[in-house]
Amino acid sequence: MADPMKIRATLQGDVADVRVLMAHPMETGQRKQGGQVVPLHFIQSITATLNGKQVFSADISQAISRNPVFAFKVKGAKAGDEIAVTWKDNKGETRTDKTTVRGGS
Repeated sequence: MADPMKIRATLQGDVADVRVLMAHPMETGQRKQGGQVVPLHFIQSITATLNGKQVFSADISQAISRNPVFAFKVKGAKAGDEIAVTWKDNKGETRTDKTTVRGGS
């Protein structure tokens, strides 16, 4: 199982600023190790929900760096709302982690 994502969601007015660090090798299929090509292994899709309603989705490729960081904003959020982020990779592995929107300063 993959390491947990680090998700931060901070409220600024009625907009949540969400930042996600995803622990993933993001192998391109071009790197060699011990004379052998390391096979492709990368996140293909990311979705995020606010209290169960989808607010963000992206399809990505192996061109993204290892342990990618994504940031997005969600309008209409309130302190205490739940943000859930899910990724799925090309090997069929998935990971979902959640956080609560914190009030801004």
